[in-house]
This record gives sequence, C-alpha cells and structure tokens, in this order.
Amino acid sequence: MAGSLHAAGGSTEPSPLDPPSRMICHVCQKQFSQYTCPRCNSRYCSLQCYKSHSVRCTESFMRENVVEELRHVQPDDETKRKMMDILKRLHSEEEEEDLMDEDDDESLSEESIHKILSGDNVSLNDLSSEEKKRFQRALASGELSKMIKPWDPWWLNTCARKIHLGHGGNQLVQTLGEELEDGEESSSSNEVPLGPEAPLPPIRKLISTEPSPLLTVHLVDILYSYCFTLRLYNGDWRSDPIGSSMVILSISSVLGHGGQPESVLEALSSCLEQTCSPAYRHVGGLRFGMALVDDTLSILSLGTTALICLLSDLQRLVQGAEKELRSEKGRIPRKGEIKSKLKLAQRKVYFMMCWAHEQPMEIWFSLADLVTAEKGIASVHHESKKPVNSSSNVLIEEIQ
Repeated sequence: MAGSLHAAGGSTEPSPLDPPSRMICHVCQKQFSQYTCPRCNSRYCSLQCYKSHSVRCTESFMRENVVEELRHVQPDDETKRKMMDILKRLHSEEEEEDLMDEDDDESLSEESIHKILSGDNVSLNDLSSEEKKRFQRALASGELSKMIKPWDPWWLNTCARKIHLGHGGNQLVQTLGEELEDGEESSSSNEVPLGPEAPLPPIRKLISTEPSPLLTVHLVDILYSYCFTLRLYNGDWRSDPIGSSMVILSISSVLGHGGQPESVLEALSSCLEQTCSPAYRHVGGLRFGMALVDDTLSILSLGTTALICLLSDLQRLVQGAEKELRSEKGRIPRKGEIKSKLKLAQRKVYFMMCWAHEQPMEIWFSLADLVTAEKGIASVHHESKKPVNSSSNVLIEEIQ
C-alpha cells in the first residue's frame, strides 16, 4: 500500500515519496523545488519564484545570491511562521550537538534565541554573519528540506472511505454540525476535496456515440498525474495553480500530449517515462514512480465517489490556472498555447468525471487488478527501455 511507503515525520529512512534528494525552493522556502535556473543553478518551484529570483540572477552563481534574494522576499505570515519553525529546529539540533561537543561555537546567538522564544519575527538580517553562512549552507545542501512537514494524502485518510455525494454526483448540503466558522477553510490539504457543486449530466448528453471502453486506461494516466502533482507540491497546488497545471500536462499523456494509450501497461510506461525524465529526475526517479502507482491503486480501491471528488479537484486546479493566466499581466511565453491546452484539459476532465459517475463499482476493482498485474512489467519496460506499442486511433470524442 502507498501508505507504507510514506516517510514518517521522525523517520530517518528515505522514502520513494519523499527522497533525500528533494530540495526546497530557494525563494519561497515553502515548496519542493522542481526547476533549476540554467544561469545560476538556483532551485525554484514556480514561475512566480523564478521571476523573483531572476531579478538578481548573474552569470557566476555565488551563495551570496541566495542571501540577497531572501532579503527582498516579502513573506506572508505563514512563511514567517515556517521560517521560525525551521530556525527553532536548527537550534534544537545544535543544542543536542553541543552536549556532545562543548567546543562547538556554531549555535544561534542569545539575541536570536530570545527573539524566537518570545514569538517575535526573525528575518535573515537579524542573524549574525556566522548564522547567515550556516543558513546558506543548509539551504544549498537541501538540509532544510527534511524540515518540511510530510504531507498526508487525502486518499490515505480514513474519511476517504466515507464520502457521500448526491444522486447526481454533486456535493451534499452541509449539515449544521459540519458548518465552519467565518473565514475558516472548507478543507485542509489532507482532507477529501469537495465534489462538483452541480449535478453531473448523463454522458449521453455529451457525446452521440458510446464511450470508448478504453476510458479506464485513460483514467489510470490521469490519476497517476494527479498524484504526482500533489506529491510534488506537498498537497498545496493552490500556491501555484499555473505551475501545478503545467506539471499535470507534462506528466499526463491524455491531458497534455493528446495521447491515446490503449493498455494499462502503455499508460503506466508513459507516466514512468515522464517521471524519470531529466525535468523530474531529482524528485525520486523510478522508485518514486512506482510508489505513485500504489497511490493510484489506493484511489481505485475507494470507488466512484472518491474518483469524482478527485476529478472535481483536478478540474478546480485547471480552472484556477486559467483564472490566474487571465489575470497575469506579464509576458508569458506561449501563453495562447497554454490557454488552449488548459481549456481542452478541463473539458476532458469534466467528461471523465461524468463518465465515472455512471460506472459500477466492479469496474474499479477490475481496473485495480489490471494495474497491479502490469505494475511490475511497466517497471521492467522502463529499465530496459523496451518500447510499448501505441496507436493513433482517437478513443475519446471531444465535447462539442
């Protein structure tokens, strides 16, 4: 099960879902970095962070760039809180080391410790020269990555097996006992996402022919891509809708490349190939990809209601990217092409959601058996680089 692969908060054993090679963004320090600047090798997680970092990007990268960049980042309250947590943990670890080595002179200054313990905000400028150097070393080495609290996927939450939706596949009216206080979020990142607000229409109203029997194969591709993206963003795709959508489109053959896989093996092989590509190799490679297959199996075991909620969340993700793209005033390369891909992806996700709503539970159990059977073969195919047969036949009729 995927849950057994997830690293516990205090575990020192590396996990395929949280490998030691993952590093946090040098700019926002909130997400795991996905990209490396080709000019200075600085790690960043999104377009916004790249813009912030590139202002002071020079041909010769020096660690002082990171310090200069952090000085000009205007953190919000959540960022400040996380920074304080990191400094507290660093100090706690140093205290333990001091017990073993009385000559260690690298602990935080008394002034910095007093500020942290009193709850005051501590910025990089408040640190001493030696403290800054040590913070830089920890940031550049990826040491701070282990201090990001591991995210618990919602599909591994016990409440994911108790989802209730209306007859039309839409979310039910919230009862008084479930009402939230003003300003409180409707759900956290590890809670089951809400289903669609409106009832889903019958599939016969969307297409004039019978749906392709291979839509189950395409669903595997989409589920894997969704899990990949949420794992990469530590459950918080809302922090960067455009970036997370681009990840979805790059991993999913069905949503991003117009692919039409004809078998579960072909779908898994395509996803694993993208996961192990140079763009995402640092995330965890083949072991990470195989753990995501387990995530896919976990979701299939939850049945129709969980699948609808997942696809509804994916639709909101794409819609969020479209909205952010419309409000983006800066020049974005291939903006028109990205908008077209997002629009098409949203239509496909909605179509898949309507189709999934009408399927019996047995189909997901059968699909899970197929994924389990092909999992090992897909791994061997990837390691041996053996090509998987594909076809150009169109299997999904687009919504008119």
